[in-house]
Amino acid sequence: MSVRPAALLALLLAVSGAPAAASAAPETVVLLHGLYRGSRAMQPLEAPLREAGFIVVNLDYSARSQPPEQVVAALDGALDACCAAAPKLHFVTHSFGGIATRAWIAGQRPANLGRVVMLAPPNHGSPLADVVAGSALLRFLAGPTAARLGTDPASLPNSLPPADFELGVIAGTETRNPLGAWLIDGESDGTVPVASTRLEGMADFLTVPERHTWIMRSGEVAAQAIAFLKNGRFAR
Repeated sequence: MSVRPAALLALLLAVSGAPAAASAAPETVVLLHGLYRGSRAMQPLEAPLREAGFIVVNLDYSARSQPPEQVVAALDGALDACCAAAPKLHFVTHSFGGIATRAWIAGQRPANLGRVVMLAPPNHGSPLADVVAGSALLRFLAGPTAARLGTDPASLPNSLPPADFELGVIAGTETRNPLGAWLIDGESDGTVPVASTRLEGMADFLTVPERHTWIMRSGEVAAQAIAFLKNGRFAR
């Protein structure tokens, strides 16, 4: 009986218990949108990430009707369902999505946690949220999460621990929001001050000339996010 070389190799591997050659399983990137947005807002990042070799999971949540604790609990359930078996679990987040991710990691850090890229995160709150917190009408209109994102030391972002994971932050510097330009001192993206996006323990930081609302549509931002996920540093 003749045996082809490929079949013989497979037989020898089976007998010896050695694993057959296989490419490494792709790593997963979870996209998490910002306040009052939806998963559609993060769609511009999907194709570049997939082309870079990642599995992409674009999650949805509602913070208009839920407090942050419920958002994080829902996130925990969704991540357990989609990504518990991923070899590495990375995140690319926008705005409040980064705060929700920080809260989730602080309470439910998974063993497969990879790297995190935050786009325009209010890591130390936003003055616009301070305005919401100071008005009963605005609190009612904005929902239970917005008022928790202010600059007060007791706010949600300021009550979370610093980064003890690999974090890269990309901040926008283009302001076209007249309210933001009036309320925010210094450089900002119209919603979040650049200084507020920084977080103790982050591995790298980058600014881009983009607005808060549309920063995820930038091709440069997509390329930089991929660079950080692959190398732990932004491209310079």
